[in-house]
Amino acid sequence: MIRPAVAVRLIALDLDGTVIGADLIVRERVRQSVIRAQAQGIAVTIVTGRMFAAAAPFARTLGISGPIVCYQGAGIFDVASGALVQQTPLAQDVTREVLAKAEADDFYAQCYADDTLYVEANNRFTKKYFDLSQVEPVLIPSLGEKFATEPTLKIVLVDDAERATAYAETLKTLLGRRAYVTRSHPDFVEVLDPGVDKGRALAFVAAHYGVPLDATLAVGDSWNDMPLLSAAGMGIAMGSAPPEVLARADAVVADVAHDGVAEAIERFALA
Repeated sequence: MIRPAVAVRLIALDLDGTVIGADLIVRERVRQSVIRAQAQGIAVTIVTGRMFAAAAPFARTLGISGPIVCYQGAGIFDVASGALVQQTPLAQDVTREVLAKAEADDFYAQCYADDTLYVEANNRFTKKYFDLSQVEPVLIPSLGEKFATEPTLKIVLVDDAERATAYAETLKTLLGRRAYVTRSHPDFVEVLDPGVDKGRALAFVAAHYGVPLDATLAVGDSWNDMPLLSAAGMGIAMGSAPPEVLARADAVVADVAHDGVAEAIERFALA
C-alpha cells in the first residue's frame, strides 16, 4: 500500500465527480470520513471550478468552515463568513477576445462576477449547467457589452463533448500563455487567468494553515485536477478519471458511487 511520506495535515477535495456525482448527494461514508479527519486535527478544503454559491452548501455539509477554492482557483472564499479572500480575474483583452470569438463561432458562453452567473440565453446549455450547479443565472442582453470593461473570474463555454474537446484545443492555440484553458467536464471549456490553477490555489490554502505541501493530500477526477494532484504531497485520482489524470496520480481509488473519497481518506490520512 502506498503511504504519504509525511503525515497528512490538509486534505483538498474536488467536488463534481469526486465528492458528489450527478445526483449531487454527499454519500454518508464520505461525509463521515471528512468529519473524522477534521476531528483528528486534519484541515479539509474544497478545490472546485464551481462558484462559491454552488460550492458552499457542500462545504457546510462536510463541516468545513475555513477557506475553500472556487473558480479553479480564481476565487478563494471563507465558508464561515462568506467573504472573498482572494480573486484573480481574467485580463480584459482576453475576455473581449474570447467572447467575440465565441459569438462568431456560435459557441454558448457564460461569465461570472461578484459570485453571480451571467448568460445571454436560457437554452439547453444553460439547463445543462444549472442541473449541475443549482444556481440561477442572470439573463443579460450581451456578455460582450457587460464585460468589455468589467472583470470576470472565468468564462465557461458549453457544448456537446466532441465540439468542446476541439474548441479547448482551438483556444489553447489562440491564447497561448495569455490564459489558462482547462476542462472540468466533457461538455465545458473554461478560460481563466494564466496565473490560476488548482495547484497554486492549494499552495495558498496550505500556507493559510501553515502546512507544507508535502503534508497535503488531494483527490480529483478530471483534467482541471491535474495541477492539484501534481502540487499535493499525495495526489489521488478517482477511478472514473480520464487516462491522463490516472497517469498523473500517486494512487487511484474507487469512483463516486463506491465512495472513492472515503477510501482515499481512510487509506492515506486517518490513523
